[in-house]
Parts: sequence; structure tokens; C-alpha cells
Amino acid sequence: MKLLPNTKFVLIGDSITDAGRDPSGEATPWGAPGHGRGYVGLVEAWLGATRPQDRIRLINRGNSGNTVRDLKARWKPDVLDLTPDCVSIMIGVNDVWRQFDTPLRPEGHVLKDEYARTLEELVTLTRPHVSGLLLATPHIIEPNRADPMRKMIDEYGNIVRELAKKYDAVFVDVQAAFDEVLVHTHPMTLAWDRIHPNTTGHMIIARTFLKALGEL
Repeated sequence: MKLLPNTKFVLIGDSITDAGRDPSGEATPWGAPGHGRGYVGLVEAWLGATRPQDRIRLINRGNSGNTVRDLKARWKPDVLDLTPDCVSIMIGVNDVWRQFDTPLRPEGHVLKDEYARTLEELVTLTRPHVSGLLLATPHIIEPNRADPMRKMIDEYGNIVRELAKKYDAVFVDVQAAFDEVLVHTHPMTLAWDRIHPNTTGHMIIARTFLKALGEL
């Protein structure tokens, strides 16, 4: 999939997408966080450097701590009302993580059935109105596939894969991209908590998105 000139591209998700963005979620000329300090800003920088004539507009709508349940609650103002040409959804790590770090608070847990049902609802609301849709897997920076949280992340990632097939969306396998790098390095070189990437980790995500967009 290639972004066309004058595309408005909304990228929505949790803290990985948020990455310290300012409320506008857009690039600014005065050095404010704008898109944040993560993969969205890196993708925007690449497009701005390589395709300045195409005026591709990225809008970061990541919110730290969000689950797919939270995305549903803000979908109209943060996606549909912006009338984007292209949308990227990367959500799921908190849906899984809360089951491990707060096991005694089940009201905050988004189990697989709810995750699949809600994500599909957002996709069906959006797909008829956009020319491009990207569905990205959640990730954990952990190479041991037998690790309980890694195993569950993979299960949620498989839900994303199946929805991408069903709705003709571009599948962005962020977990696989990290796995390739983890053959050569320890997880703590990319994220202290196995979740929130440092700059190198965000570059891995950005590169994966750019490949999916046909830019690399």
C-alpha cells in the first residue's frame, strides 16, 4: 500500500503510539513534541524528508494506557470526525498486560473475545470510509514464546492478522519485527519493561510501518 499525495493519515493506539505527543498530535515548526518521540514521529520525518511535495499529513491519536475498549469510547472524535484517508490501529498490549500486572482487578481486563469483537467493530465502522487501513499487532519485547505474557500477546496478534485478512487491511507484524532483532540483542537494550521501546525500538516499529507502506 502506498500513501497518495495529500493523504490524511490517523494513527491511533496506546502509549506506544502516544510517545509523549502534544494534544494536536501533529508536527509543529517550533520543536514541540507534536507527533511524540516515537514511531509516528519517525514515520512522519521519513515522509517529510523523502516526499515533501506530497504533503502527507499524519495525526497521532495514541493515548497512554488505552485498551481497545478505550479506543471504542473515543472513536468518533478521534478517528471518524477527522475524516481520514488512511487509518492505522495498533492496540492490545494493555488489554493483555492488565491481566498480568493487576490480576485482582478483572474489570480492567479485556479478554480475547471482547478484544476481537471490539476491534472488528471499529474496523467495520471505519473501512468503508478510508482508502487505506493498517492493523498492527501488539508486541512484547520478549523472545521466549513460552513466557505467559508473550504467549497471550501472540494470541491477540493472531486476531489482528485474521481481521486484516477479512477486511482487506494491511497487516503490520510489529512482533515479528522485534523478534528478528532479538536474535542478536537482549530485550533490555530495546525496552526496560519489555513494552515501552527506546529510540531504537521505535525505529524498529517505524521501519516496519514504512515497509508496509511501500516506502522501504
